[in-house]
Amino acid sequence: MSDERLKDLTLLSKNESNYFKSPDDAPLECFDNQYADRDYWITFDCPEFTSLCPVTGQPDFGHIIVKYVPDKKCIESKSLKMYLFAFRDHNTFHEEVVNRVLSDIVAICDPREAHVIGDFRPRGGISLKIEASHKKS
Repeated sequence: MSDERLKDLTLLSKNESNYFKSPDDAPLECFDNQYADRDYWITFDCPEFTSLCPVTGQPDFGHIIVKYVPDKKCIESKSLKMYLFAFRDHNTFHEEVVNRVLSDIVAICDPREAHVIGDFRPRGGISLKIEASHKKS
């Protein structure tokens, strides 16, 4: 493995305990895709996602799944974990979470295709499942 591939990864080698307070502050990091000549799916599964209700400030719990076909860049998993963890103190609607995650992933690594699914636990007797997709033209 070449050190050049790791030059932009700042979070991976650190034993991080200072978590970001907002997704605005949490950097998503990428590395070069060594198999950009083929299509393959990468899936990240975050079954313990939390954010805050923008109205009540109470915690919301959900399950976030990120699936994408990389192009030239792949998302580094620890940076994605810390980015998703940064939502825990962030006031946002479920629909905003899913679409924001998708937009931020598309902006950072420009995948060929990406899907973000948010399956949120019931509050007030109703649960929500939101899916957002992107496909490069």
